[in-house]
Amino acid sequence: MLLLAVFTAVLGFFQYGYCIGVINAPQKIIQQYYYEKLKIEPAINRDDKNLTTSLEDVYKHPKIVMLWSLSVAMFAVGGMITSFTVSWVGENMGRIQAMLIVNILSLSGNLLLGSAKVGPPHVLIIIGRALTGLFCGFSSGLCPLYVGEIAPTALRGALGTLNQLAVVIGILISQILGLPSLLGNEKLWPLLLCLSGFTAVLQILLLFICPESPRYLYIKVGRIEDAEKSLKRLRGADYDPSTELEDMQREKEEAAKEKPVSIWQLCTSTSLRPAFLVAIMVHIAQQFSGINAIFYYSTDIFHQAHVSEPIYATIGVGAINTVFTVVALFLVERAGRRSLFLAGLAGMMVCAVTMTVGLVLQPKHSWMSYISLISVFAFVSFFEIGPGPIPWFIVAELFSQGPRPAAVAAAGFSNWATNFMIGMFFPYVAKLCGPYVFLIFAGLLVLFIIFVYYKVPETKGMSFEEIAAEFRRRAISGPKAATELEHLGGQNA
Repeated sequence: MLLLAVFTAVLGFFQYGYCIGVINAPQKIIQQYYYEKLKIEPAINRDDKNLTTSLEDVYKHPKIVMLWSLSVAMFAVGGMITSFTVSWVGENMGRIQAMLIVNILSLSGNLLLGSAKVGPPHVLIIIGRALTGLFCGFSSGLCPLYVGEIAPTALRGALGTLNQLAVVIGILISQILGLPSLLGNEKLWPLLLCLSGFTAVLQILLLFICPESPRYLYIKVGRIEDAEKSLKRLRGADYDPSTELEDMQREKEEAAKEKPVSIWQLCTSTSLRPAFLVAIMVHIAQQFSGINAIFYYSTDIFHQAHVSEPIYATIGVGAINTVFTVVALFLVERAGRRSLFLAGLAGMMVCAVTMTVGLVLQPKHSWMSYISLISVFAFVSFFEIGPGPIPWFIVAELFSQGPRPAAVAAAGFSNWATNFMIGMFFPYVAKLCGPYVFLIFAGLLVLFIIFVYYKVPETKGMSFEEIAAEFRRRAISGPKAATELEHLGGQNA
């Protein structure tokens, strides 16, 4: 039942990954369709004696670039809007009911995407992407919250990594289905865009048999017997839940001492602000590492590197992405969160530099295209070692019950906001900077490495109560430890 419940929850992240990757492969087909249906005035190719418009002119037309950027980025706008309301929805409806209801947004958005050829394509795609983004904004907060609360302490990191595994599998499947021989062609691309709706239907059906979070039942609504039944369903009929129930009781007592914390209080409280900064920055680091520039625009990047079949190289990125997420699944409880995060950021920084070198020197040395290709693969691999999965669950580990929902919501918003910025503005920045664009990400990665090294704590193998107790112990062991505690956001009991 534990595996089934986790699988059901992370189907929301599968939809998130599918929506990120699906827009990549049919890009040029949809751009051309926009051009034809909107009857945009041609950008004349003056070098052509027949004054015809080439396909490259279509793709570079300012209106097409703007509409396409909106088609990509509105997904993140939807996520930004709902990420702020995750805590309210989860706390007032319960985890299961909330995940059930928000799937209405996914179904609605996918219906619009599947109908893109019936009406104005740009309107239906942009609104459909926004609605699926609204769903994924909810899901990106509700799923880690539910998985973190039902997972045993020893498996919390590994099961938390499954969120990211679902994302990368969603990306990979969308890339495979985007092949021209499958759905990525002029006839079937609307079906390609809307297929995540079937996942929404599956998740709805499975949620009816999944147990509610025992932590929510015990701590939030005081249904102790139901919490015990939920634990036995998740751990097995012969399981003795007394130890976990005692932990929940202690956490409930701690929660009773502190009122629910707003995002404004997180920003202004001197004791909570350092941990809040960590929560925000790990998500900003995930997005501003440049990873979604690869996922959204990898086909274009491989085209510039003169890869003969860019779409197959993109699928290769998705496959490598999946493999190394599985590797992270086994490493996260052995090597620890902080060390994997640092290793991943450092590797990505090196790859961003070598990718740039390859793109710059490729015109003079054709073999440098292989350097760019290998760098992209390695870049994605290092991302999945740490910066990919860890931000989704480490934020919840840094906060007690009172400030946790607000912290998760604000961190999710920062993730979606930076996701939007990458999706919307990367094409323009890439056009301005050319092959040097990834040096910007390399510089940012250096800053993120410094921040993680000095500010992010290690939470491996510790329960929520143990983390809080450890912070209190450090606070009374001396001035230096007290200062460290303040940086980590610990609170005195």
